[in-house]
Amino acid sequence: MTSSAPTTGPDAPSRRPSPDAPVEPSRSRRPHVIAVVAYDSQLKWALGLVAEFTRRGWASSVVVASDVRSALSDEQVSTLGDVEIARMPWADLLSVARRADCVVLSVQGPLVQRFTDELELLRRRAPGGGHEPIVVAGWVGIIIEKIVAGYLDRCAADVVAVNSADNLRDFTEAAHLLGLPTDNLLLSGLPLLPARPAPPREGPVRTVVFADQPTVPAASADRAYLYQRLAEYARAHPERHVLLKPRHRPDEGTFHVMRHHPETVMARLPEAPPNFAITYEPVTELLPRTDLLLTVSSTAGLEAVGEGARTAFIADLGVHEKFGNHVLLPSGLLATFDEITADEIPSPRQSWLADIFVDGDGRRPIERVVDRVEELRGAPPERRPGAAASASTHVAGRIATYEHRLLMPTATQTPAMRAAARTAQLRTPALVGVRTELVRRARLGAQAVLPRSWFEALRRARARRRGA
Repeated sequence: MTSSAPTTGPDAPSRRPSPDAPVEPSRSRRPHVIAVVAYDSQLKWALGLVAEFTRRGWASSVVVASDVRSALSDEQVSTLGDVEIARMPWADLLSVARRADCVVLSVQGPLVQRFTDELELLRRRAPGGGHEPIVVAGWVGIIIEKIVAGYLDRCAADVVAVNSADNLRDFTEAAHLLGLPTDNLLLSGLPLLPARPAPPREGPVRTVVFADQPTVPAASADRAYLYQRLAEYARAHPERHVLLKPRHRPDEGTFHVMRHHPETVMARLPEAPPNFAITYEPVTELLPRTDLLLTVSSTAGLEAVGEGARTAFIADLGVHEKFGNHVLLPSGLLATFDEITADEIPSPRQSWLADIFVDGDGRRPIERVVDRVEELRGAPPERRPGAAASASTHVAGRIATYEHRLLMPTATQTPAMRAAARTAQLRTPALVGVRTELVRRARLGAQAVLPRSWFEALRRARARRRGA
């Protein structure tokens, strides 16, 4: 699903500037937010924020970088709302983003770092005349791995939306050790969640949902075990409706690449009882009628707790980093299928709820993020948190390394760096000067060793290419 004028606002078709358009002063027009996404979970996270921006009168656009790996089917998009998505090359995205008032980077950490580092290089080459976007970054679900690495990928954003109090403690400690400012860390809570969980539901268990994950567990045998135990649970409780909710359909994709789809695995197992079914209904639509949600470590478990649904994180395969359930130990919600089948359903610990659901002032997580963006609109770009982070030793050092590698042989560069090296807009004056000197020396060397007729032929060919 593509459009040349993406928007969730009523008048935004005229809002998308060309990459070469001049920067407009942010206060001379309706403020504009751009959300950058690549996968359906990222789109879901971003749209919650976009809806709040729109409610406050902002225009909005949703963009996918066409030269970066992504997977968004029409059906995945349609289940999340009436939204148009534009696709453009990364270099164009950078240029367009500079004219926005806010950029929400709802993408994986390495892409956030790439965006903020390349944006800083652009600022050095061509200052924005007092206008730069406020950059927001965050996590679209439970952080089960790369906790510190993921923070450092995002540490140069103006607003780093932190999902939980325990995450904030980890990030703050890392920041202090590396000399990074912490005023961009915002304990917002996960934007998919309410400020506080709904009261736990009571009454009989009638509908049970197992929220599957693309790569947890990764092994086919482990996935088969979970599905078979779910079928056995359905057989033990014939009065209950038991649903297996895959993360996506067999022909769709997400950020995590699934190797063993539930439909494929279930085809190798005995026939399930009649009260068992596979559903592709969105989790947000299933939760209002779900009495018990089961999963290994999916963020759907947090959403279920927020809805007041009984929830259990299945621990039959053990507690391990590869399953992501190690970060859920404080929840008190880990349980085995034997316990669940016997209706021994755990209850969440209050201390864990206080960490996950950020309450205290009545604002929803998305309101906290947008409130912070609107506060920062009053500050000049050089006084925003992202500028301070970019000036820190850690971020300045990594940007200097990035710049140096742009000049080095391609064997030293990642594919993203090679693309950046070909993008003229990222060549700072210093880089251009070095490149010009290298070209000059190469030309003098060629003139010294080549026959004059060859050199003249090369010169004429070069002149013809310039005139083409």
